[in-house]
Amino acid sequence: MKKIIHSAIFACGLFTALMACADDQSLRAAISGKQRTEANALRDPARHPYETLIFFGIRPNMTVVEIWPEGGWYTEILAPYLRDSGLLIAAENNPESIDPEERRAAQPLVAKFAKNPEIYGKVKMASFNPSGIYAPAGSVDMVLTFRNVHNWIDQFDEPTLKKIFANMYTSLKPGGVLGLVEHRLPESSVQDAKASTGYVHQSFVVKLAEDAGFKLAAQSEINANPKDSANHKGGVWALPPRYANHDVDRAMYAAIGESDRMTLKFVKPQ
Repeated sequence: MKKIIHSAIFACGLFTALMACADDQSLRAAISGKQRTEANALRDPARHPYETLIFFGIRPNMTVVEIWPEGGWYTEILAPYLRDSGLLIAAENNPESIDPEERRAAQPLVAKFAKNPEIYGKVKMASFNPSGIYAPAGSVDMVLTFRNVHNWIDQFDEPTLKKIFANMYTSLKPGGVLGLVEHRLPESSVQDAKASTGYVHQSFVVKLAEDAGFKLAAQSEINANPKDSANHKGGVWALPPRYANHDVDRAMYAAIGESDRMTLKFVKPQ
């Protein structure tokens, strides 16, 4: 715990450490709120939402973009937290796209928002387009993305992947933060061209961000799991909660738990 606290203070700076990084009761309330599904809340011990968001330096008056929230695991926390004083922009697949697969992928989040307008009515939904901008340049305090880089590597070519990071950089104000969590591949292991195991080298992610102009401000082991070798039949999806191999070695994978993850805080220079 001491290591996490020290990392958070370093990431936030002294003033913010004393102010925003102090115990945030409104964030705790959002995490424990009734709007969260039981299945999502059960994953808190593996995903550490409070510690992770505090490490990134989130505050309730920020404009925050969440890239590819999909089913909305973090959205369930961010929406009520930012509702009164800030703004959440959910950059997701376009629900009105001519591509039926893209429309289908957007539906879980659209349905979640429609079902609970009290919580999600102020969330702005934007289309995640790797070649476009989902927020005006220099308008955003924080961009967050959770376990998405391996999907981008799989789905897009290298120039498009670089464009995704460039767009995140462009959307942020000077001093703005990119908070990123991703399944971590040991540097001694081979990362193939499509990151087919779902794991990614931390050095690869850092280079993508730095090539876009970001500076790595801090890294944390909040979401580390030393029991995860990142070498499983079926890749990261062999681990809970997916259990891609079904009952084969299920007890072993359950004992490992969820994946080892990098937690990185990048800053757009002033």
